[in-house]
Amino acid sequence: MPMSRIVVSLGGNALGKTATEQQELVSYVAEQVVALIDEGHEVVLAHGNGPQVGMINLAFTESSNTPEMPFPECGAMSQGYIGYHLQNAIGNALKKRGSNQSVATIVTQVIVDEEDPAFKNPTKPIGAFYTEEEASKIAEEHGFTMKADSNRGYRRVVPSPMPVDVKEKAVIKSLLKDHHVVITVGGGGIPVIEKGHTLVGVPAVIDKDNASAKLAEIVDADELVILTAVDNVFIDFATENQKALEHVRVEELERYIAEGHFAEGSMLPKIKASMAFAKTGKTAVIASLKNAKDAFKQKSGTIIKN
Repeated sequence: MPMSRIVVSLGGNALGKTATEQQELVSYVAEQVVALIDEGHEVVLAHGNGPQVGMINLAFTESSNTPEMPFPECGAMSQGYIGYHLQNAIGNALKKRGSNQSVATIVTQVIVDEEDPAFKNPTKPIGAFYTEEEASKIAEEHGFTMKADSNRGYRRVVPSPMPVDVKEKAVIKSLLKDHHVVITVGGGGIPVIEKGHTLVGVPAVIDKDNASAKLAEIVDADELVILTAVDNVFIDFATENQKALEHVRVEELERYIAEGHFAEGSMLPKIKASMAFAKTGKTAVIASLKNAKDAFKQKSGTIIKN
């Protein structure tokens, strides 16, 4: 396989529930990424931040002696500390191989459309669970939208708009041109809207796979690899007719979507993001983190082409 530029999208849930656990888990990710670099590939790493940004937001919300922290700032904090762990682990793995290649985390603003319909229908749950009474009080005091979540209680929900552009794309391209490893659009990026000549952060969460697909398009990547908890995309999942998809075309996936095979809160966003990238004529792969090495070579996971 000739040298390629690969965007790797890593799920936030794969990074553990605490900073210590995360630091241990990213060492495995680092080894997979550095193996790619050893083969001459360029790597751009994106990551989720769902558990992490929820934890940060909750810490400020429940604290009695610290000021409330706006959600975009919580997203920026999560980009910083997850990025630190990733760049530290990848840097250490490179150094063990005698490489002085640099790794940089870019705190990334991702532009969204103020008129995106997602802003009128918040769906992305964040933070802790509350009783109905607690949720009503929080909604009244803070103006948050609270919704029941899987019979486990009520949670705050925020909009999940589609990414339009990446503000720092010139910086990212410049780093790649100089052969640095880049970590960016963490957690889907910090969502911002354009107000005249000003960018303003908004309380929302951009799906990290949609942001990764947009990033892959912007940097003209050859491949988008989405690493998740399962080995493949399945149809008839969790039934006796369950079937793993290995090589699949966009047209075939569109048919499966129409037939209702994929869950909205689980595999469907990954599939839609992969399809969007594959329509540019490139290849997308959805695979498990444990099979990352083979997934990068298109020998594992679900390989999606137009």
